[in-house]
Amino acid sequence: MRSSAKRKSWRPAFAPLESQPVTRRCDRPGCAQEAEFRAPQARDRLNDYYWFCLEHVREYNAAWNYYAGMGPEEIEAETRKDTTWQRPTWPLGAQYGKRKFSFTIHDPFDLMDKEAEDRHAKARHPATPEEEAMKVLDLSGPLTPETLKARYKELVKRHHPDANNGDKQAEERFKRINQAYNTLRASLAAG
Repeated sequence: MRSSAKRKSWRPAFAPLESQPVTRRCDRPGCAQEAEFRAPQARDRLNDYYWFCLEHVREYNAAWNYYAGMGPEEIEAETRKDTTWQRPTWPLGAQYGKRKFSFTIHDPFDLMDKEAEDRHAKARHPATPEEEAMKVLDLSGPLTPETLKARYKELVKRHHPDANNGDKQAEERFKRINQAYNTLRASLAAG
């Protein structure tokens, strides 16, 4: 084992003590300044660069247009490819080519099903009294006082207890029709 006093710092014999940095000259014809900034040469050669000084790289960047020479359809296709980092995509659960890919989601609460979502939304938001009254009278919007009155007269003639020989179901229906009519009439008067 060597003692630490005899150790010398390791340095290759061929390495100069101070190396000079390699300097580039600006690629702009007629410019002799040092080039510190790189800029792509073309859209299809983004890894090939020009080297410019600060003044000329600013000038080059101001004039650079990545989409120059492309039509609207080509620009749209390029933008769509860029949203996925130039990688192909497939719809979830689809099987393309020889790829064996199946994607399913365990959804016990039907959160991913649009129809179930609509059912849940209706269950969460109870109908207003006006909506219930519209269902009873079998009406749809927009509602005017004239259409309300005409529908009310039609249903009263059909479900009046005297017209149905005292039928209890017709009498209950008649009561609901009267209540729905009064609710909608009050709503129209207030609105």
